Amino acid sequence: MSSSVLVEKKKLDHPPLNIHTLGDRVLRTNAKRISKVDESIRQLAKEMLQTMYSSDGIGLAAPQVAIGKQLVVIDCDPEEAANIPLILINPTIKSYGRELCTYQEGCLSVPGVYMDLQRPDVIQVSYKDEYGRPKTLQADGLLSRAIQHELDHLQGVMFVDRIENAIALNEELQKFGFSSQDVKPYS
Repeated sequence: MSSSVLVEKKKLDHPPLNIHTLGDRVLRTNAKRISKVDESIRQLAKEMLQTMYSSDGIGLAAPQVAIGKQLVVIDCDPEEAANIPLILINPTIKSYGRELCTYQEGCLSVPGVYMDLQRPDVIQVSYKDEYGRPKTLQADGLLSRAIQHELDHLQGVMFVDRIENAIALNEELQKFGFSSQDVKPYS
């Protein structure tokens, strides 16, 4: 069965949703589980994908567009038309690999800011797809990182909260007009 949430991978002049940025309280709330996967959820996923592609992103979580639901969209290869994006509903990381890797991360909610961050390289995640079917996925590399990054958003955590070098982070944030006071160090 093909995804009913396919959208054209192109930039829209007026994406359907607004992405909120660091400092906005909506980014700090815990998203609620989705009890019923229906057409409204598929429509939301479609609008999130259109918004993500319009912003040159590879992932977007519902809290970033001020919707407190556990819904994430990811497409690690947005240039490839044949690559089908992932839609994760109520995702949970079941296990983490032992190996950590450091890679530069950015976020549509902190535009311009890119910083090195260490995360587990391999994860196993369980979720429901856009039809409500339970799925499990083993992910590594960029996909693993994107999933971990977006699932953080569902708990009100942003990647800048995980940066340990406060001086470098503060410099980067100031460069792009953000305040380090909006960072909530993650422990």
